[in-house]
Amino acid sequence: MAVAATMNGGGQQAFAPVLSALATMSSNANRSSKGQAHEYLERYQKSEEAWNSTFAILQSPQATDEAKLFAATTLKGKIIFDFHQLPRETLPQLRDTMLSLLATYAKGPKPIRTQLSVCLANLAIQMLEWKNVLETVVSRLGTDPASAACLLEFLHVLPEEVTEGRKINLTEDELRDRTVELLEDNAQKVLQLLAQYAQSSPQAAKNSQLMECITSWIREVPLNAIVHSPLMEVVMGALQSDSSFDSAVECLCAIFKETKDVDENLDNIKALYPRLATLQPKIGQAADAEDWDTFKGVTRVFAEAGEAWCVLVARQAQQFRGLVEAVLECCLRDREREALSQTFNFWYELKQYITLERYMEARLQFVDLYSKLVDIMIGHLQYPRPESGDDSTTDLFEGDREAEDKFREFRHQMGDVLKDCCEVIGVTECLQKSYVLVEQWVAQYGPQAQHGKVPHWQRLEAPLFSLRAMGRMVPKDENIMLPRLIPLIVQIPDHEKVRFQAVMALGRYTEWTSEHPDTLQDQLTFIMAAFHHPSSEVVRAAALSFRFFCSDCRDLLKGFMPQLQQFYEQVIISLPSASQEEVTEGIAAVLAKQPLDTIYNSMKLCLDPVVKRLMTMAQVANDKPQKLAIADHLNLITIIVQEVKPYVEPSAPMHPCVEYCKELFPVLAAICERFVDFVPIVERICRCWRYMVLSYRVHVSPLLPQLAEKLSAGFTASRQGCFLWATDSIVREFSDVSAYVPESTAQAIYSFYAQQATTFLRALNDLPPEELPDVIEDFFRLSADVLLYHPDRLLTSPLIAPILSAASTSLTLLKEEPLMATLHFLRDILAYSGPDAPSSHFNPDDGTYTPRPNPASVRTAVRALTLAEGETLVQRCLTGMMYTFPADCFPDASGVLLALFQNLPNETAGWTAKTVGMLPPGSIAPQEQERLLRNIQQRIDSGEQRRIRALVQDFTNAYRRRNVAPREGLGRLEGTRFRFAG
Repeated sequence: MAVAATMNGGGQQAFAPVLSALATMSSNANRSSKGQAHEYLERYQKSEEAWNSTFAILQSPQATDEAKLFAATTLKGKIIFDFHQLPRETLPQLRDTMLSLLATYAKGPKPIRTQLSVCLANLAIQMLEWKNVLETVVSRLGTDPASAACLLEFLHVLPEEVTEGRKINLTEDELRDRTVELLEDNAQKVLQLLAQYAQSSPQAAKNSQLMECITSWIREVPLNAIVHSPLMEVVMGALQSDSSFDSAVECLCAIFKETKDVDENLDNIKALYPRLATLQPKIGQAADAEDWDTFKGVTRVFAEAGEAWCVLVARQAQQFRGLVEAVLECCLRDREREALSQTFNFWYELKQYITLERYMEARLQFVDLYSKLVDIMIGHLQYPRPESGDDSTTDLFEGDREAEDKFREFRHQMGDVLKDCCEVIGVTECLQKSYVLVEQWVAQYGPQAQHGKVPHWQRLEAPLFSLRAMGRMVPKDENIMLPRLIPLIVQIPDHEKVRFQAVMALGRYTEWTSEHPDTLQDQLTFIMAAFHHPSSEVVRAAALSFRFFCSDCRDLLKGFMPQLQQFYEQVIISLPSASQEEVTEGIAAVLAKQPLDTIYNSMKLCLDPVVKRLMTMAQVANDKPQKLAIADHLNLITIIVQEVKPYVEPSAPMHPCVEYCKELFPVLAAICERFVDFVPIVERICRCWRYMVLSYRVHVSPLLPQLAEKLSAGFTASRQGCFLWATDSIVREFSDVSAYVPESTAQAIYSFYAQQATTFLRALNDLPPEELPDVIEDFFRLSADVLLYHPDRLLTSPLIAPILSAASTSLTLLKEEPLMATLHFLRDILAYSGPDAPSSHFNPDDGTYTPRPNPASVRTAVRALTLAEGETLVQRCLTGMMYTFPADCFPDASGVLLALFQNLPNETAGWTAKTVGMLPPGSIAPQEQERLLRNIQQRIDSGEQRRIRALVQDFTNAYRRRNVAPREGLGRLEGTRFRFAG
């Protein structure tokens, strides 16, 4: 390769196509042209010619800064991933050229200089023969003040790149030795260099690059070498400069993190704490000046110090009270609520310690601070007041929906802090604070409240939200505050946000209500009234709280089933879909508590109106919204079937719920047949059928013939995976032969599966797997269960060969779920190659599991299948791991390969070698390929097949990073591309 020649120029001809493609990407060209340019640049970054043209671009006066940044980023990728493409004799010249380029870009642009520094760092890691790295770089870049920025940049990135060295193609031993040479052996020299630079001028001491270097080397040197050196004064001084403040904060927080092991760092903490205390006045100064960036940085410093030293704060509460007070002051003075969230983890971590018995003294020391924290948090919970002062306006964020959503999420995080406070100071005191605020509002503004006009409602809504947030912490036996709070809540005035919060708060105390039935009637009346509120938000809150009330108070409500059914029938139609489901879940909870002899009538009372409405809707539904409404309504039936499942002895002649299902089945079957081409409807019907089996188990056997017929016909007509999903529930329930499941039924279930499998194979024959991802997923999940219950039948049947071939084909998919299902199925099949079956036998007499012998016929069949399909499976799994599989599929793909190596080691090694030999030329170094195959053979010879799995994973990960994963430099262009993975 003519690297040397191109490093000295190369002419614009060499890189004209690259510049043209970059210009296309930043122009107004059409989508197709941009797509082609993007693909060209992706290929270019991985090509060998890029070694030549990147240097030419970087040295060309005609190239734009954007093109030069792209070239520098591409060069970084080449050095990290394609180092094997360079002859070793060209490396010294590459190093010298890199140093010259860095000097050229000493004054910027900074992004290019940074990328070139990363290039040089990665070259230093891989150029093992370069032993005097630090001396060489300092001699070339450290003598000229103009190049100081380059030297600092290099020192900054070097530890980070060494730490990320696993993406470089070095052995573990080489990387470990190089880490010692580059970092450990140079640590003290680097500290001396940085100290000398800091003392060279006042500007140098406040250089943000210097802070970044110190931060980068903190883990590489003993911490006390920094804390007790002049550099510590430099860091503290940098906090006083606007230009270096952010990087100094980052550096200080990194130092705190390194002191987390407080027992090993007591001397360092004693030196740091007084310095930290000097920053406390900055909290008030920044808040008074409304310098919120500085305020945020100072808050972070105190919060992270608190997190790092948390156990020490608990042990020595008096000595460190000042630190906790500083964090509390940050919370109090954060009027913009921008810095507050940085303290949340500190309050949580401290709570974790001081609620332990051994730190009870610290808890007493901090009770007053946590009590103030409750007041502060409830204050921050308040919605903003409009600048106009008009409390009736509904747009509190002036149309900024992102700000409103952020505030709502933020409130829930503050709610978590209130829960922490409950654990420290006690639930009763926290509830009392909310109660006092509600009571004060009632006394001050209650008389002025009119319908829809509630003055200063924010002051009422915030404590109501706090009550809701703390609900989970309140025990059922709380008898001091809640008996006073509940009557107050159900009388609050009618304002949308206040009513919403009141309804939601009541929903959090339903477990408490179940123990205090005297409050149930008023609360339920309040919530039921909210169903008729004009605000949809309030109605949704009412549905959610109603569900909680019915679930937690079902024993109190079980005698009121007729009234609840009447209410259900009145409101269900007017509710949005999600709320319909929540109310139905509530009704189902009460329905499930009905006596066995009345449950049929109760179920009929609730569901008959739903079924009747469903039949009416099905007769007239023609467009998509009408059909979706049917699907939503079907879900209500499923919820009842799913939740109402009273236990009935398997030997009992009938199950009351199944009796109702018999009446329901023809309606569902008719709707399924009519709308078999509308996926949401057939999915909901299959879900309902599935839960009939799961809820009523062997009692559903009278429905099996009809159910099997409809599932088979539906799958044939629609080719939708939901029919296989429902089939799976039948396989699980009726495949184990017992007193209630005869052998004939189990045989019939297997025959039913065979019928479904045949339909699936025909579908896969007609259509590519990309058009059937969900069907493939459901089929292989079903097949895995059939394999568990019927291994002898399946593994010796004529169907297994085409099923295995279908599995190989399915591994070409890009979608994670079907891939996972297929890989799991393959692993299950390969597990049947040994003398013992993978599933054991349960002995009910002594409760033990014993291995189940694997018949010779099954082992022979699996070996024959593996020999026939093994090469394809190896190719599919290896290429999938190298090119297409999502990351979560790697463990199972390597598991399939491991099973193949364990079953047929030498054959699998040959298939692996053949697959690796088919990789594109230049994509892998010959020595790397040889090393992989040699290591595999060594593991086979020593009987250590299990270790092959790690070899394969490391190899495919490295290959993918180099050749497949998008390289940096084009990320900003991704928005111009259209990708579809459906």
